[in-house]
Amino acid sequence: MSPRTGRPIKGDSKRDKSLQLRMSQQELDLLDECAKSLKITRTDVVNKGIQLVKTELDKK
Repeated sequence: MSPRTGRPIKGDSKRDKSLQLRMSQQELDLLDECAKSLKITRTDVVNKGIQLVKTELDKK
């Protein structure tokens, strides 16, 4: 049997869904600034934002 090929799964589940969005240049600059400061990817910044919003909603 050949070894598994491709990218390894990051986290608990595979990321096989895609999302496309439109942003202004200011929003993109802010996203890049956050990613650079935190030393993480744009995707990880967006995922952290989703978790922050979910946490806020759960508090209510």
